[in-house]
Amino acid sequence: MAEKNKPTGQPTEESVEDVAVETTEETEVETKETAEETSKKPVKGKKGNRRGGNNKALELEISKLKEQLEESDDRYKRLLAEFENARNRNEKESKHMYDVGAKEVLEKLLPVVDNFERALQAIPEEDKERAFEQGVDKIYKQMMVTLEEIGVTPMNAEGQAFDPDYHNAVLHIEDEELGENVVAEELQKGYLYKEQVLRHSMVKVAN
Repeated sequence: MAEKNKPTGQPTEESVEDVAVETTEETEVETKETAEETSKKPVKGKKGNRRGGNNKALELEISKLKEQLEESDDRYKRLLAEFENARNRNEKESKHMYDVGAKEVLEKLLPVVDNFERALQAIPEEDKERAFEQGVDKIYKQMMVTLEEIGVTPMNAEGQAFDPDYHNAVLHIEDEELGENVVAEELQKGYLYKEQVLRHSMVKVAN
């Protein structure tokens, strides 16, 4: 008995499988294309807003740090200037106190210098070459060199114009050879200490 032919309009198993494969391939292609298009589009949304907010916060923080740095730098400069001024004042005060103390000591030494000079002037001419007198003269010269190194210098007022800031007039004489108010003789030598009067010269002044 012959087999009956299957109706031609009804799909076979093979055709159904082919259609399924083609459909799956088309779906995969469409999915890839969609994914590529999506990846090419710019990302918008919350992440972009967060980045913008972070940048603004960072700029504000940098601005605050700059202000703090400027304030700290200004405060440092003021403190440095105050420190320099205080150091200069302390140096001047220390130097002044040193000079005051030195003048008090040196004023007490000047009578010793006067006695040395009187002793040397009292030595007879024939005795000046003896060892003792030579020793006294050397000690006197050594003392004068030491005083000069400290800053003590004699005024040597004789022949100079009388100046009450440096000279103390105790006698007035008439002398036509000298001009008016000229120191004729220095009775007691005056001394300066660093351009300050350590002891006034006691002088005889010509009218």
